[in-house]
Amino acid sequence: MSLVIDEILDRRKLRRGLTFWRIVALAALIVTLISVWIAAGFGSGFSKKNSPHIARISISGFITEDRKLIEIIDTVRKDQNVKGVIIRMDSPGGATVGGEAIFGAVRALAKEKPTVTSVGGLAASAGYMIASASDHIVARRSSLVGSIGVLFQYPDASKLMDTIGVKMEEIKSSPLKAEPSPFHPAKEDAKEVLRDLIKDSFAWFRGLVKERRGMNDEEIDLVATGRIFSGAQGKTNNLIDEIGGEEVARSWLSKTKGIDSTLKTIDWKPEATSTGLLSPVSIVSWIFGQSKQSALAGQELLKLQKYARERIFLDGLLSVWQAPG
Repeated sequence: MSLVIDEILDRRKLRRGLTFWRIVALAALIVTLISVWIAAGFGSGFSKKNSPHIARISISGFITEDRKLIEIIDTVRKDQNVKGVIIRMDSPGGATVGGEAIFGAVRALAKEKPTVTSVGGLAASAGYMIASASDHIVARRSSLVGSIGVLFQYPDASKLMDTIGVKMEEIKSSPLKAEPSPFHPAKEDAKEVLRDLIKDSFAWFRGLVKERRGMNDEEIDLVATGRIFSGAQGKTNNLIDEIGGEEVARSWLSKTKGIDSTLKTIDWKPEATSTGLLSPVSIVSWIFGQSKQSALAGQELLKLQKYARERIFLDGLLSVWQAPG
C-alpha cells in the first residue's frame, strides 16, 4: 500500500513540474512574439503619432552625446505627421561635445519643421546652446538662461598624497603627455595648453550664439561673460524671444508658422527596453515575482539602474552652469 501511495505522490510531483515548465515555455514564447512584434513595428498602428500632431522632445539633466535622443530628433524630423516641434529644455548644460552633437541635430530638425524651445527652470551653457538651435525661445520670467562659456576642471590631489605618504612616479614621451595630472600641481605650460583649448571652444560657442540670435559684437560681449540671466533679463538681452510657458510656444507655432492650434502635443522619447510593462524582463519578473526573494532582487536592480543613470564620469571640456554651493 505504501508503494502505491509513493507512486501517486511521485506522479503528482512530476505533473506539477511539467505544469511549471509548460508555463515557463509559454511565457517565453509570448515574450519572443511580443519582442518580434514590437521590433517589426507592427505596434505602431495603435500609436497616436500616426495622425498630425506637434511633437514634444524633452531635454533635461546633464548633457551628453545621447545617441538615443539624437535618433529621436532625427526620427521626428523625418516623420510626416509631425507638423511642429516643441523642445522642452531644463538643463544646466554638460559636455561641450554633447551640446555640439545635439545642437546639430536640432538645427537639422528646425530646417524642416517649425521648432520652438520652451525653457523650464534652466537652459544654461550647453543647454542654452541647444535652445539657440531652435527658431524661437520661450522662458518664464524666473527661468535661468545663458551661462555662455566653457571650462575644464581637474583635481589636484598632491597635498593629500603627501599627507598619506604616497608618491606617483611617471615616465612620459613628452612633458605635456597626460597633463594636467591629479598627482601633482599643473605646470604653467600645461595650463597654457588648456587656456588655448578653452579659448578655441569659447570662440566657437560665442560665435554660434551671436549668429543664431542675430547679435552684434557689443550685444554678444554683454551676455557671453559666463554669467546666468533670469528669463526677464534674457528677454531684454535677446537671449530669449518671449516670456511664458508651453502655451506661448504653441501660440507661436500657430500664429507665426500656421500650425493648426487644435493639434495635440505628443511626447517623443526613447522607448522602454527593459522596464516597460511588456518588456521581456518585466514579464519574466512577473512570473517569478511572487516570491519575497525575487521582490527584493527587483528592488536592488532598480537601485542599481538609478545609480548607473546618475553616475557620470567626465572627461573633456564642459559647458555647464554650476550653482554656488
